[in-house]
Amino acid sequence: MSLSHPPHVMEPQYPAAVDRYVDLGRFYDLTAAKAAAEEVKEHTHAYKAAYQRAYRNLKAARQVELDTIAAVRETFDASKAERRTMGIIARELRRGGGEAGKTTRRFLGSLTHKGYIWRFDSVDALCPKVYELADSYELAGETLAQLHRAAEANGWNTIACMAPEDPRRMEHLLIPGLGLGFVTSRPDMEYGGKPYRRIRLDAMTEPKNRARLRFQLRMTALLREEGMVALREAKTNHDALEAVYNPYVDFDGVRALAALEAGRLLSYLD
Repeated sequence: MSLSHPPHVMEPQYPAAVDRYVDLGRFYDLTAAKAAAEEVKEHTHAYKAAYQRAYRNLKAARQVELDTIAAVRETFDASKAERRTMGIIARELRRGGGEAGKTTRRFLGSLTHKGYIWRFDSVDALCPKVYELADSYELAGETLAQLHRAAEANGWNTIACMAPEDPRRMEHLLIPGLGLGFVTSRPDMEYGGKPYRRIRLDAMTEPKNRARLRFQLRMTALLREEGMVALREAKTNHDALEAVYNPYVDFDGVRALAALEAGRLLSYLD
């Protein structure tokens, strides 16, 4: 399928025989759109530049954050955390579930132009019993991994909510069949509900240079805030760009073609 230009273009791997182009560009009023070319260029350049600033600031914030995490992790009492985890497994996960032990991976939220948005309401809807892991330094990884393995082994389906900045790292674990959830909570990701139990992983550390730690935390917050400012600017310019284009698009034609293509694709399932 094709819209008009990258990144909205996908080249057919097997043209005509398997897939083909779908030209949505024909729904533009080209003459009218060309009259707004300068405004289109202005907003396009502005939103792309804002995204680049956002990426740079967010990448820098993450690097400072990772340095902070590495320093704190050196003092983490992992054996104490493991004892707490094994106690939870013995108490909550000893019963077999009779399910497939399937893992579904999802994101519970992310950083947006509005700031962080987390859907802990989804947790409360699925899991009446919630363990909150107070964890400002990404220390909960092994705890969640152990709980996940125990749930799988005992035949419970799980929803593993991954970290948006690192999709390999689990931040929350939901076991709907047990109505049981394990959520990570930190200053920019507060659970906000009333947990069944709160496990303070932060208290299992003894950071050595607290002044440096406070500086790094402030620097991370400032860089991230600059990233969000840039995201808001990108959103404003992208909205303005769409406002320029929208009067010159035949949306009825787009919807009609979409219905036709959907019917064609669904016919292959018959």
